[in-house]
Amino acid sequence: MSATTPAATKASATWLTRWEPEDQAFWEGGGSAVAWRTLALTTVNLTLAFAAWFLVSALVVRLPQIGYTFTPSQLFWLTAMPGLAGGTLRLVHMFLTPMVGTRHVVSLSTLSLLVPLVGWFFAVQDPNVPYWVLLLLSFFAGLGGGNFSSFMPSTSLFFPKRLLGTALAIQAGIGNLGVSIVQFVTPWIIGVALLGGAAFMGDSQTLVKNGVESQVHLQNAAAVFIPFVVVFGITAWLLLKSVPVKANFAEQFDIFKSRHNWSMTSLYMMTFGGFSGLAATFPLLIKQGFGGFEGAPDPLKYAFWGPLVGSLARVIAGPLSDKLGGARVTQWAGVGMVACAVMVARFVSPDSLASFPTFVGWMLALFFFAGIGNASTFKQMPMLFAPRQAAGVIGFTAAIAAYGPFLFGMLFAWSFGAFKSAVPVFYGLAGFFAFNVALNWWMYARRGAANPC
Repeated sequence: MSATTPAATKASATWLTRWEPEDQAFWEGGGSAVAWRTLALTTVNLTLAFAAWFLVSALVVRLPQIGYTFTPSQLFWLTAMPGLAGGTLRLVHMFLTPMVGTRHVVSLSTLSLLVPLVGWFFAVQDPNVPYWVLLLLSFFAGLGGGNFSSFMPSTSLFFPKRLLGTALAIQAGIGNLGVSIVQFVTPWIIGVALLGGAAFMGDSQTLVKNGVESQVHLQNAAAVFIPFVVVFGITAWLLLKSVPVKANFAEQFDIFKSRHNWSMTSLYMMTFGGFSGLAATFPLLIKQGFGGFEGAPDPLKYAFWGPLVGSLARVIAGPLSDKLGGARVTQWAGVGMVACAVMVARFVSPDSLASFPTFVGWMLALFFFAGIGNASTFKQMPMLFAPRQAAGVIGFTAAIAAYGPFLFGMLFAWSFGAFKSAVPVFYGLAGFFAFNVALNWWMYARRGAANPC
């Protein structure tokens, strides 16, 4: 087959016959068009996955206001369960792309999001639903979190190394916007009746805030995403193809022999673990820290800004990492995260609402640096490994970092229970971030490092 044969030539409905993105003639002869089209469609589906994954974080602050009687610890558990499921499911997803291909993984994983969306649609309409049912639905929301560890490795196979920082940052950054979208849309969409006043055929609930009653349709937060999941899941099945890079389950375990797999896991736990954990708990942090003051802020009117800032920073940092090198960008991102965590600790346990703007400002800065590091670490991985191994490492590191919402939820639940404050958690995070700054400098960023990347 000549180098100019169109890249979309395929041997089956699923698998392409040839894929050589490092061959410039192949890339310009059709490979580029296929790669960017795949990136665009997969990114839309990843955005829906993040929206489903963080749906609970947008709903949980409203549950006490419509009649659910839960303790702060129970509420943090609800926000933690999607992280537990997401991380665990990512350990499965990391093996899927070389086994079944992009087409099957993206389409079927997207359609699986209907399980938590439909479940929460019904659950929020009945305050008598048992707590264990809500915990189970929170766990199912983790289906959206699992998708990342097969979608991103898939994308890493479609692009040449010189563009991987940009491509992966675009996909992950825009995908992460699903967090902001669900947190931003929820307070607006629940306040209106849809489909001729039927609110997607669901009942309204009475919300009580500051002694004032109003009618809301909390089920809209889930229902609004259902048509998009159906349409784009089916579209992925019809349009996507798979790169002919295959490996069975056992063959993919070779990545665990490399020390770089473990160091990059720690670095990505700092960046994406920090991003996802704080994105899931930011609304409750606002509620627990500032909700007791007169004129307390609505958490969802501010919380969506954190993941929005982090997501946009990730998109911007991709091309920057391609130009400057991932390790250098990760180093500065880590230093920024250390400084911001220390500053947040100073304002997270306030005496009045006066410190609220400062708290939000430092939180947004923390999200910003986490987003930068999310992009730069994903530039480092493909530089350290061959394509198939890099895909596996991306999947594994993302799986471990996806436990961020679970770990952060548990840490904050413990901290509020023991100290009535989140201050100890943020000082602990500052220490963990500092460790990773030193790790990255020694292994990758310092002059004379054995593996600069």
